[in-house]
Amino acid sequence: MTLGIDVQGLTVRYGDVTAIDDLSVSLAGGKIYGLLGRNGSGKTTLMSSIAAFMRVEHGQVLVGGQQPYENPAITEQVYLIRESGDFADQESVRGQLRRTKRFRPQWDGEFAERLLELFQVPDRRTVSRLSRGQRSALGITLGLAARAPVTMLDESYLGMDAPTRYAFYDILLEDYMQHPRTFIISTHLIEEVSRLFEEVVILDRGRLIAHEETETLRMKGAAVTGPASVVERFTDGMTVLSERRLGGTKSVTVLGEMGERQRDVAQAHGLELEPVGLQDLFVHLTKEGPA
Repeated sequence: MTLGIDVQGLTVRYGDVTAIDDLSVSLAGGKIYGLLGRNGSGKTTLMSSIAAFMRVEHGQVLVGGQQPYENPAITEQVYLIRESGDFADQESVRGQLRRTKRFRPQWDGEFAERLLELFQVPDRRTVSRLSRGQRSALGITLGLAARAPVTMLDESYLGMDAPTRYAFYDILLEDYMQHPRTFIISTHLIEEVSRLFEEVVILDRGRLIAHEETETLRMKGAAVTGPASVVERFTDGMTVLSERRLGGTKSVTVLGEMGERQRDVAQAHGLELEPVGLQDLFVHLTKEGPA
């Protein structure tokens, strides 16, 4: 079961602060989306609106064609796992699993047990006695084992160390292939997680500034690598996003699609061209300046 999401004209204000500013975006069901934005860009507010953690006052949010707020038939199909985990600290890990099972009709208990063992989460311990990494692993376990048709991860794996995070990425992708559903992953670890994304949504100051397939977005620029002097001549006049140098070799990331003629010139001069890094492009699109 997959559910699509349709957001139209969503505006959310907290006092005199506008968290979401007339946002419209449609996400087809059954894909993995990367939700990117700087701190305060509105990512958590958007996901909270989709998960019905708040009433939508201005605009419209539909999940599977229905408004999720105070709609149990939809809210049980949507699961938002935040970095905090939203756990009851004095409850045991085992109790958290039982609680989640009651409210998630697609719950897979065997999968949850396998994840707890893999992530080495002690199931008899109370949440308050878990390390930060174990709390993150518990949140990931609940989120994946619930198999909610719309599963949203809001930086929920940040407490895990690098090897555990990479194991999580592999498991998420494997389980997604076996049980297709809609994932929305909010992250600042862009290069680390980007291999999972089928489409990318970028917010800046509450507004949508990009929504495209990941590879289409990456083709909007190029990383040019080769002898420093040759790279500098080739990229002269282009918008440079970043540059790195090691000895006589230089790599420059530029904005702008490379046409066939430019690619032929690059090849003739022994330069390597690769799609732009998603993180470099994100930094450029959200840099300080006029909205």
